[in-house]
Amino acid sequence: MSKFLDTFKKIFSLKDLRQKILVTLGLIIIYRVLAHIPLPGVDTTGLANFFQNNQAFGMLDMFSGGSVSRFSVAMLGVGPYITASIVVQLLTVAIPYLEELQKEGEYGKQKINQYTRYLSIPLAIVESYGLVRLLQSQKVIGQLAALDLCLVLAVATAGSVLAMWLGEIISERGIGNGLSMLIAVGILAGIPGQISSTAQIIDNKLLVGGEIILVFIAMIAFIVWVNEAERRIPVSYARRIRAGKTVSTIDSYLPIKANASGVVPIIFATSMLIVPTVVGQFLQTSKSEAIKSFALKMTTFLSNDVVYGVAFFLLVFGFTFFYTSIIFQPKNMAENLQKQGGFVPGLRPGNKTAEYLNGLIYKITFAGAFFLAIIAIIPSILKNATGINTLTISGTGILIIVSVSLDLVRQLKAQLAMRSYEDIR
Repeated sequence: MSKFLDTFKKIFSLKDLRQKILVTLGLIIIYRVLAHIPLPGVDTTGLANFFQNNQAFGMLDMFSGGSVSRFSVAMLGVGPYITASIVVQLLTVAIPYLEELQKEGEYGKQKINQYTRYLSIPLAIVESYGLVRLLQSQKVIGQLAALDLCLVLAVATAGSVLAMWLGEIISERGIGNGLSMLIAVGILAGIPGQISSTAQIIDNKLLVGGEIILVFIAMIAFIVWVNEAERRIPVSYARRIRAGKTVSTIDSYLPIKANASGVVPIIFATSMLIVPTVVGQFLQTSKSEAIKSFALKMTTFLSNDVVYGVAFFLLVFGFTFFYTSIIFQPKNMAENLQKQGGFVPGLRPGNKTAEYLNGLIYKITFAGAFFLAIIAIIPSILKNATGINTLTISGTGILIIVSVSLDLVRQLKAQLAMRSYEDIR
C-alpha cells in the first residue's frame, strides 16, 4: 500500500505528467457532460425500455455509455470513427494506393488518419438517420419535420466529430489512447446503475450475488492473463555492431500476442447481428403482410437468447481469423526479417520462415478466437442461468476496460521510467 502511495505522489509531483493527467480528466468530464444533454422531443423512459429489452441495441448503448438511450448530443460517441477505422483498414488490403501509403511511415499514417476522419462524417450522418428512423418506427420518438430532422442529424454528427476530436487531443496531450479511454469511461459510467438494479433484484440472496461477483472476478483475471500472453519467436540477427564491438549474432525475439485482434472481431460480430435486427424492425411497419410476417419471424428468431449466443460465438470466432489475416502478413514479416538480416534459428529465410510463421499464427489465432468468443457470451450465459437481466455489461465491455487499464498502467510506468532515467543522467 505504501508503495502505491509513493508512486501516486511521484506521479503528481512531476509537473508535465500531472498536466497530462489533468488534461485527460478534464476532456473526459466534458465528454460525459455532452452524453447527458438530451435532444428535445424524446420519451426518455420509452427509450430506456427499448434498449433494455433488446440485447443487440443494449450492447450498442453500452458502448456509447448510455448516450443512445438518452438520445443525447453525443449519442453516436466515437462509433462512426471506429467504423471508419475498420473500413479503412479493410480497404488498405484491397486498394494498392492505401497499402503503399501505409508503408510510408509517419506521413502515410497521418494521411490514412485524415481519410478516416473524412469517412467518419458521412458515416455519422447515415448512422444517426438510421437510428432516428428506427426509433420512429418503434413509436419511441414522434415524427420530425424536415427542418427538425436536419437539425438532429447535424447536432448528432457534430457531437460525434467533437467526441473524435476530444479522443485525439487526449492521445496527443493526455495519457492513454483517447478513443479507447472515452469508450471505457462510458462503460464504467453505466456500472453503478446496473449494480444498484441488480442488488434490488437479488435482495437478500447473498449466494446469487456472491456467485455473480466471483464470475466477474474470474473473467477479469482470465482477460488479464490472456491479454498479456504472447508467443516469443526466437530471432537472430547476423553480424551487427553493438557497443563499439562487432558480434557474430544478436539474439532477440518476435512477440505475437495471443489476442492480437483486440475487440475488433466482437465489434464486427455485433454489427452483423444489429443489421438484421434493424432491418427487421423497419420491415415490421411495411404494408405488405408477407413482408411484415417475415420481419416478425426474423426478429423473433434473433431475439432468442440461445440463437443470439450461438450466432455471436460463431461470428466472433470467424471474424478473429479474418481480421488477424489482415493485420498479420507472414510473408511480409519474413521479408522484413530477411531485409534486416534476421532469421529464425533452424529455418531458412524467406518462404520457409513465412510457412512457419503462418502455421504458428494460425494456432495462436485459434486460441485467441476461442478466448474472445467465450468472453463475448459468458454474460449471456450468466443472465440466463440467474434470470437477472439488469447486468447488461458484456464480456466485451470488461475486455475494453481491462485492456485500457493495462495500457494506462504501462504508459504511466514508461513515463516514470523515462523521467527516472533523465534524473540519473
